[in-house]
Amino acid sequence: MKHAQPTSFSVRPSACPGLLRIVQAKDGGICRIKLPCGRLGSMQARAVAAGANAHACGVIEATNRSNLQIRGVKAGAEQALIDALLAAGLGAGSPGADDVRNLMVSPLAGLDSSALVDVSPLATQILGLLQDKSHFHALSPKFALLLDGGEAMAMLEHPHDLWLSAMGNGNHAQFAFGLAGCPPRSGDDTPALAAVPRAQAPALVEAVLELFLELATPEQTRMRHLLAGHPPGDLLLRLQQRLEFPLLPAGDWQRPAPQPFAHLGIREGRHVGGAPTLGRLNAAQLIALADLADQQGDGSLRLTPWQSIVLPNAEDAGAVLRAMQDLGLATDAQEPLARLIACTGSAGCAKGLADTKADALALSPLLPPGAVAHLSGCPRSCAAAHVAPFTLLAVAPGRYDLFQRGGEGFGRLLSRDLSIQEAGERLAASPDTWSSTP
Repeated sequence: MKHAQPTSFSVRPSACPGLLRIVQAKDGGICRIKLPCGRLGSMQARAVAAGANAHACGVIEATNRSNLQIRGVKAGAEQALIDALLAAGLGAGSPGADDVRNLMVSPLAGLDSSALVDVSPLATQILGLLQDKSHFHALSPKFALLLDGGEAMAMLEHPHDLWLSAMGNGNHAQFAFGLAGCPPRSGDDTPALAAVPRAQAPALVEAVLELFLELATPEQTRMRHLLAGHPPGDLLLRLQQRLEFPLLPAGDWQRPAPQPFAHLGIREGRHVGGAPTLGRLNAAQLIALADLADQQGDGSLRLTPWQSIVLPNAEDAGAVLRAMQDLGLATDAQEPLARLIACTGSAGCAKGLADTKADALALSPLLPPGAVAHLSGCPRSCAAAHVAPFTLLAVAPGRYDLFQRGGEGFGRLLSRDLSIQEAGERLAASPDTWSSTP
């Protein structure tokens, strides 16, 4: 595989970090490493750890799009870090493709026996399409796709610009698809637009991206922006006109619910998942996980959209689980830190109104069993692409408004201007509103 050479490429401006575009934050530079389908080899993991130690402050974050990012990159060390990561094979096939590798699949794609379809070959085709067609490099770094094979471990709440989800199985499988949303799981959800046979899924993706780039203005960077001026029916008609095969009706298809917290603990006796505290790893933890992958697994790790890590194909899953626990990773949904999400907060972000990481640690012993909460330092909600069952939105240092999911935005306002102690008490007083959904 060829790797990008940053010395001969001018990185386009954007507020989004990338491997080649290190963006400054309050705590230093941020380098985001986009992993194909969330997959990371053990040697690559060691390279990330070494880079974080040598060129940054040693903090590594698992993101909600199954990627990694290095925080606190030192001034003047940016190019050295980029070069080290590229040498480890962590770049795209061409420099312009780094931004557009936003394809989400299940962390157990190809390994989940309950899946309808092994989407790994399709994912490879779609990633190749995004990387090899240079005009697709004009897509926003936030433009994102979902390819769902019907796995039990699946994130279905993150809205995607284009989603495809398996209907049926084997050679007769079809993929339902939709724009600017999520696969429907109930009658209240927006239904799929249509469906295509499995073999035609790459052609559909290419046609959708071509149509988006043809119709979108420079200000319309996401599919939801385009839909504001082009109704779904209009886009579907335009799409059909450029396809050589008929789009199929998806009917009232609904995607069965995935298993809650399937990313934690042992799955199918050989895949082991653990969540670092509030999504953050240090270099020593990542090196230890890489060693575990070599000693007990197949030499690979898989990042998840729950800011956690799965070690697949473990020879002794119990030993891996205990090792993860010894490293400080949460491996059970009963652990409060497994049910808390927190953004960088004011310690590392100029927009943060509160130190959300520290406040989440303070909230963890107060969090009632079963409650799932997200602490957000500002309304941008960087740490969670979906709306959590409960959101604590910072209004001042150590003070939060509490929302319950439902309706617009973060949901229904429950209480204003709470301290962390008061937030814990308010959550404990409302057990009927808790949710076990991760």
